[in-house]
Amino acid sequence: MSLIPKRGTVYVVDDDEAVRDSLQWLLEGKDYRVKCFDSAEAFLSRFDPREVACLIADIRMDGMTGLELQDRLLERKSPLPIVFITGHGDVPMAVTTMKKGAEDFIEKPFKEEELVALVERMLERARSAFSHHQEQVSRDALLARLTTREAQVLERIVAGRLNKQIADDLGISIKTVEAHRANIMEKLNANTVADLLKIALGAQAKT
Repeated sequence: MSLIPKRGTVYVVDDDEAVRDSLQWLLEGKDYRVKCFDSAEAFLSRFDPREVACLIADIRMDGMTGLELQDRLLERKSPLPIVFITGHGDVPMAVTTMKKGAEDFIEKPFKEEELVALVERMLERARSAFSHHQEQVSRDALLARLTTREAQVLERIVAGRLNKQIADDLGISIKTVEAHRANIMEKLNANTVADLLKIALGAQAKT
């Protein structure tokens, strides 16, 4: 029974061809989809953030190091789970990667069962993160439809302000507030105030 029936991608980034081939053989044998890269630069140029995936990367590579690759992904706010392959002397460096959010690190030579278990755990996390990310993207797209004034009204609705208070805050009439509320409900596809709060608070949780 395969662990992941082609439902996720494992990126392998290592400048050692033998390591790449070994990992690809091992993981494809467990029915994972594997994409190998010989450098961090090559990976970044072809990485698809829309894929449910995880990353196995060597810490020490020619050109961009694994640490620098992790920093680039953090800059992009990528939720991609990472595990690092390390040499014996790289453990302190690996600890640094974990403080920045890496899932784990494994020392060479690594145990196959340990690596496969890590990949399974990372892909499970990736599926959860991807689902959450898609929800955020959907909410952001809805909120982007609001005008500046509508966004100001929504902010006050979320804060629990009444229509009269919102009108006083913004120097507009209550009828105008009511019109904005109706527009907001329509643009956000919200049938109830509870729906409205879920969309708005979800966006705030992201920031």
